[in-house]
Amino acid sequence: MARRTKRLFTIGYEQTPAKAVLDELEAAGVKLLVDVRAVASSRRPGFSKNQLAAGLDERGISYLHLKGLGTPKSGREAARSGKFDLLHRIYSKHLNTVQAKEELDELSALVKQAGPVCILCYERDHTHCHRQWIAEIIEERDGVKVENLVAPLQ
Repeated sequence: MARRTKRLFTIGYEQTPAKAVLDELEAAGVKLLVDVRAVASSRRPGFSKNQLAAGLDERGISYLHLKGLGTPKSGREAARSGKFDLLHRIYSKHLNTVQAKEELDELSALVKQAGPVCILCYERDHTHCHRQWIAEIIEERDGVKVENLVAPLQ
């Protein structure tokens, strides 16, 4: 019996309206959005935790915030300064914390059970975001296929 490969999506909402992100998630068939921001608030309309959860709920998509997979403040500052090597070092160290390890395990389990799952963060370009490293770990650990979604700018 062939086992269907589970998929893990990632998406960033930088420069993108909430409706475009929600449309993209719905079109991809996402059933669970996992927010991997350390701080689930945003100046962008529709992306603070409660607004985002409500918008997802209207489309039948569940929401979960895994704060422990967010980037520590020093990492966010490095990212804003374009110091992606420093961000990677800071985040790699952060992934060794108990909370991050537990939440990675939780995400692994959800990807296996709940799918399709999408992880969300701010940066539009996944190569400049910590969600890329989370996705790579889950891909390697669980043999899932990762697809990076990009919502259209409006």
